Amino acid sequence: MLKFRILGFLIFTVFTCDAQIDTLNYLKQFEENKIKYIGKPFSVLLNDMTQIQPKTYWSFPSGMKKNISYDTTFYFGDNKMIIVWQNPIPRDQTYYYEQKNKRLFTIEEKNFYGFKIIKNIIVYRKIL
Repeated sequence: MLKFRILGFLIFTVFTCDAQIDTLNYLKQFEENKIKYIGKPFSVLLNDMTQIQPKTYWSFPSGMKKNISYDTTFYFGDNKMIIVWQNPIPRDQTYYYEQKNKRLFTIEEKNFYGFKIIKNIIVYRKIL
């Protein structure tokens, strides 16, 4: 019985690791092709992301200017995609959606961020 549990755990671990690597590679292709998205609305990138969409997000206040956010981090499990915005977003606007939907990326966030213009894209795996 213990052998079956160990085998089940190993199979689960292998498939979980493969899924994480696939997600990272999938997201990395958007970073590698960022020239296609820079200067365009975020909705263009979201529309091209046919296999996965952000689950959660966080817009941090920026340095000394606590009333604006220069970027937003979108979470895909253990992977992150940071979108740097061409124009900073007023923090009260980002905070409103973060509180309203508990930082879940819903249709409201898709509509809100969809019109924001991308300045840069950075993708990496979250270090645990």
